[in-house]
This record gives sequence, C-alpha cells and structure tokens, in this order.
Amino acid sequence: MKNVAMVTGAGQGIGKAIAKELASRGYKVAACDINEETGNATALELTESGNTSKFYKTNVTSLESLSKTVADVENELGPIDVLVNTVGWDIIQNFMDNSVEYWEKVIDLNFRSVVYGCKAVLPNMVERKYGRIINIASDAGRAGSSGETVYAGAKGGVIAFTKSLAREMARHKVIVNCVCPGPTDTPLFASQPDKMKEALIRAIPLRRLAQPENIAYAVGFFAEERAEFMTGQVLSVSGGLTMVD
Repeated sequence: MKNVAMVTGAGQGIGKAIAKELASRGYKVAACDINEETGNATALELTESGNTSKFYKTNVTSLESLSKTVADVENELGPIDVLVNTVGWDIIQNFMDNSVEYWEKVIDLNFRSVVYGCKAVLPNMVERKYGRIINIASDAGRAGSSGETVYAGAKGGVIAFTKSLAREMARHKVIVNCVCPGPTDTPLFASQPDKMKEALIRAIPLRRLAQPENIAYAVGFFAEERAEFMTGQVLSVSGGLTMVD
C-alpha cells in the first residue's frame, strides 16, 4: 500500500532527503515544516519532478497543530500510510552550562514532537489496520554523547518510546521503527564548532559524515512492504561510529 507519507521537518537536511526518497518510491508526500519558505521549496521541487506533494505548515511542539495537519493531509491527499517524525535540534554545550529554557527546547523538539506526531496519526491508522511510523532518533541516544546530555536523553526516550509503541500497535498491524543517524552533513551540523566536527569525523571508521540521503534510504527501507515483519527495531546509520548490540 502506497498512498501518502507525512514527513515532519521536510524543509531541509535529513527531512528533505526523506521526502525525496519516499516520493521516489511512489508516495504522495505531505511536506511538513514550521518554515514556510523551505517547506514550500521541498514540495515544489518534488512536484516539478513529477511527484505529488504539498506543503503543510506545522508546529510539531503542538498536538493541536499536528492533529490539524493530519486532518488536512487526509482530506486533501488521502490516507496517511507512513509518518516520519524527523524534527530534531541541538547545540553542543556542557550539561552544567545548560539553561532550563534549553532543556525545554531540546525535549520539545526531540521527544515531545515524536509523541505528538504519533498521537495525531495513530487513530486513523488503527482504524484502517495499517500504518508505518519511522521515528528519527540518534546514536547519541544509544551510546551517549558528551556535550549533548539532555539531547541524548531525549533521543534515548524516542528509542524506548518506539519499542513500547511497537508492542502496543502490533495487534493493529501498525509497524513502528526507529532510525538513528550518526553525524550527518546537515545545516545543523555545519553550525557546530570546527574542532568538534573534525573530531567526530576522525572517530567515524568510514572517515566521513553521513549524507542525508544515507539516512533517507534507511527510512525508505522501513516504509517498504517487505519490511512488514520488522517492528520495534533500531537501525543505526553512522559509518560505524557506534556499534551497539
């Protein structure tokens, strides 16, 4: 079944690559983002390439906003078969230097957004007895990461949430999996200090950053029909930086 894929954070980086990957696999893509300029640009690029796509301005830290987006997408494009919760944010900062406002933003964008996205889309998936949810976490949530302590905690929460939700949704034929990127060549990574970027690249066995398309391919795999017997799984795409059992 390939109807509609809803991708949050589709305006740039990993989210944009995921939107393009799913479009190439035959999905109509709801490109969701808070940024109208970049979100519209993604939808336009997909449309000009012969795909079906529409931009939806969405605040992923608001359940009300996500629920409205889900209703609009299903009314305009059709039933949502795939949800990809992509939005994430972080800056490198020692835990003792964190502010409460920083914690709130990290938790809102990296964890609460995933919970809200799933809550918004699941009622219709459960009713139809079909759905694919792919949550984007991070290898920081699997192995920890100095300077990203609360971020790692939020992403670890996404991993545990994914596994638990997969157990609850199995009887409804809704598959829930998680992709964990390592350091990836995105605008967010580019904004980090040069010394930190260089150290991370040296630590990756394949000696390079991931490209957003590498992450998108893993998402596309989980979205495919042939992945129907995989749920509650966590797949790292990190060039070997982390090798977790």
